[in-house]
Amino acid sequence: MQQFDLIIVGGGLAGASLALALRNTRLRIALVEHRPPSMPDGWDGRIYAVSPANVDFLEAIGAWRHLDASRMAPIRAMQVYGDASGRLDFSAFETGVSELAWILESSRMACEFWESARRQSNLSLFCPARPGSLEFRQDAAVLQLDDGSLLSARLLVGADGRDSWVRERAGLDAITTAYGEKGVVANFASEKFHGNTAFQWFAEDSVLAYLPLPGKRISIVWSAPDALADELCAMSPESLSERVAAAGNFVLGGLEMLTPPAAFPLRLIRVPQTVAPRLALIGDAAHGIHPLSGHGINLGFQDAKLLADQLAATQPWHDIGQLRFLQRYQRARREETVLMQTATDGLRRLFRASSPGLRPLRNFGMSLGNHLPLMKNALVRYALGVL
Repeated sequence: MQQFDLIIVGGGLAGASLALALRNTRLRIALVEHRPPSMPDGWDGRIYAVSPANVDFLEAIGAWRHLDASRMAPIRAMQVYGDASGRLDFSAFETGVSELAWILESSRMACEFWESARRQSNLSLFCPARPGSLEFRQDAAVLQLDDGSLLSARLLVGADGRDSWVRERAGLDAITTAYGEKGVVANFASEKFHGNTAFQWFAEDSVLAYLPLPGKRISIVWSAPDALADELCAMSPESLSERVAAAGNFVLGGLEMLTPPAAFPLRLIRVPQTVAPRLALIGDAAHGIHPLSGHGINLGFQDAKLLADQLAATQPWHDIGQLRFLQRYQRARREETVLMQTATDGLRRLFRASSPGLRPLRNFGMSLGNHLPLMKNALVRYALGVL
């Protein structure tokens, strides 16, 4: 049996960033992942908006400086439109920051994390490998891999996604609400330059976002009912380009598809208990939110940062798998997670509500907020993690 201080199951963005954040500690770490990341040809259809607070985190773990700047785009302004006359505008300049967020391709982040992990002296990579069984003993978590290898550690972290095998084996409840929607993602070349502005439109049945990529390129996330999402994915490149441009009121002129559309189901996932003796959950294993805020990966990075900070501050005689120790992590992450889940779910419900009186009210509320700069900037600074 191989002995470690920490086993991380799941080498995606959250799990790998946790491992990298512990690179200068005395902890012996095992990272278990079923396949290494790879980069697609051309542009990755899966992108993330990384907040300034998490850019700082990626800098701290040594990853940011190695990312290709030519494949990244800053968001310096955002325009949000309601389903009538409502509008909200956000500006990095007015908020007092240089960028509201950075747009990065998921695969390029993942590959950079992986390369850094391969060079990390206190980290053992088990890949390709899948977990086979898991036992929680009084003094250790024991993980058996599918090839029969046995790993033991004082703490096991589940970073294995929204359908977490670790969470299920540990018996931690996940309250899942299926939205009956899918997120459709694709990349397009645009006739006009976006000016490093992100756009978002709330319609009666969906939410469409344009996110800036370098040059005259954008990535979209169209959160739509299943039937509409399937219809969009079945369209020809020319028809979908026209549909997406029209849905965005041709704000960037005509569009030309760069990557074919892909769709993933949208679910709200609440996990009341994200820790147990010898166990902690991070990333999508610990929570799932609607993508309209773009905060999914930011929550995961902050999970990794806080847990890493707490682990790095321990002494050799501390038991890092003790429930009392892990509950500090759970309490510290609960407020932001619940706030973001409640806000995104509430916004979705507000714009799906068909009551005749609600439509003018919600659009009036957006426009009113646009004329209250102190409140608007306070909200965006909290979301950015720069307060």
